[in-house]
Amino acid sequence: MTHIRGLGYLRVQTRDIDRWRQLTVEALGFAEGSGPDPDGLYLRMDERRARLAVLPGDTDRVQAVGWEVRDQFALAAVGRAVEEAGTAVKQLTQQEADERGVEAAVTFDDPAGVPVEVFFGPVLDHSPVLTGLGQTFVTGGQGMGHVVLPTTRMEETVAFYTEVLGFLPRGGIRLGGQEADAPPRRVRFVGVNQRHHSLALCPAPHGEEPGLVHLMVEVDSLDAVGRALDNVARLDFSLSSTLGRHTNDKMVSFYVRAPGGWDIEYGTEGMLVDEAHYTAEEITADSYWGHDWSGSQPLAAFTPPKAGR
Repeated sequence: MTHIRGLGYLRVQTRDIDRWRQLTVEALGFAEGSGPDPDGLYLRMDERRARLAVLPGDTDRVQAVGWEVRDQFALAAVGRAVEEAGTAVKQLTQQEADERGVEAAVTFDDPAGVPVEVFFGPVLDHSPVLTGLGQTFVTGGQGMGHVVLPTTRMEETVAFYTEVLGFLPRGGIRLGGQEADAPPRRVRFVGVNQRHHSLALCPAPHGEEPGLVHLMVEVDSLDAVGRALDNVARLDFSLSSTLGRHTNDKMVSFYVRAPGGWDIEYGTEGMLVDEAHYTAEEITADSYWGHDWSGSQPLAAFTPPKAGR
């Protein structure tokens, strides 16, 4: 049994805050909040002070993937498990915890080098959440959404999240184009609550920045997804994938390219997993319909970094 309850927050660094604000606030309808960095962009989805923090920097990369636990005792248990697995754990300072809007947190790197933070006691903002599309984000017991992370150490990374952190396998998809005598390569989906997957792990050719494939957020209506899709076109953002319905989590969604070379998936109607009866399955198609990727630019996680970076 895992102590982790869901994806709590995501912190990313960018060279283009203004374009990020256009995408998240003007196109996708996130509510803009406030935070300690006057140049940062703090985005609300619910009563949390900020689920997504976009901070200025000289590169585009993920700064932290934040996973939530119930309380200080669960946080201590996760820290012990990670240390016993041979990974160094650091307690965030009070200032660092305050910057994230949590009571306390620990940090460590996963086997792929992605910075992970585990926390409890999120600070709540009880003012109205004024979303731009009149939508409600689906969070609560399902967490913020899901992230897909790239890794050059697939077996070790999957084992870390499942055997050390206690994520539950929720199936996979086998990748084509590999040598006939090579071990099968798969994207693995894992979950910690009723959301089909809070995390997916994908084989990647390098371990450099940005350290992220996509973030998925869910809203409460197809109309909100459609309005966001219109806004993305109006503001001239690159559509990585057309609207479609996934086979595993049943989400109706589209993907839009964010500054930095990774995507935001924006969807609705995601399934709820009944863990009492669920068994892991291997899907053979990403979607029942739609999700045409033919016009997509290569994702940064799968593009070799330029020399000198």
